[in-house]
Amino acid sequence: MPPYDNLHDALELVEGVLGEATADYDPRRVLAALEVLRALRDTLTVWEPQLIEAAREAGVSWAELAPALGVASRQAAERRYLRLRDAVGSDHTADERVQKTRDRRAEEKAVMQWARENSASLRRLAGQISALKGVPGVGKVRRALAEDDAAALLTPLSGVIQHLDQTYPQLAVEVSLVRDHMDRVRRETQERRQSSRAGSSS
Repeated sequence: MPPYDNLHDALELVEGVLGEATADYDPRRVLAALEVLRALRDTLTVWEPQLIEAAREAGVSWAELAPALGVASRQAAERRYLRLRDAVGSDHTADERVQKTRDRRAEEKAVMQWARENSASLRRLAGQISALKGVPGVGKVRRALAEDDAAALLTPLSGVIQHLDQTYPQLAVEVSLVRDHMDRVRRETQERRQSSRAGSSS
């Protein structure tokens, strides 16, 4: 348990220790103050990204967040958020977490681009599946088919495959091929980014 019952007690303990003359320092109180700071730091590490997310959900732009976070640009604000997010309990460094998030975004962007380039074949497959009766998940495929962006079809198609295996095996194979293409695009994107980083560091 942290050596305080509330935030006021925590700050009071730290301020009290810092306000004492050096000769009067009680090692136990100094250690207790350090425990307080560690507990506060851990708590703030959790709170800050949550507050940033709340601000973003409320419509606050990264540019507006930058001054509140003490950084100079929208890019720096987003980078700070990425560095803080999921920091507690993570085995990765802050920079590794940022890189991992950017890699994931790049992979998903590449997958969406692939879907748009293959819109006709995806819509043909989705049209066949949307005509089926009594298959769970078909409603989501129909709704996605009404979207302008073919990338909206990817998740519903992936979700319906398990319900096609027994009754519509050929359609299940076609959806499996779509998922294989998605995995290949992600893998190739990741390999390119890793190769690019390796080249820039050599």
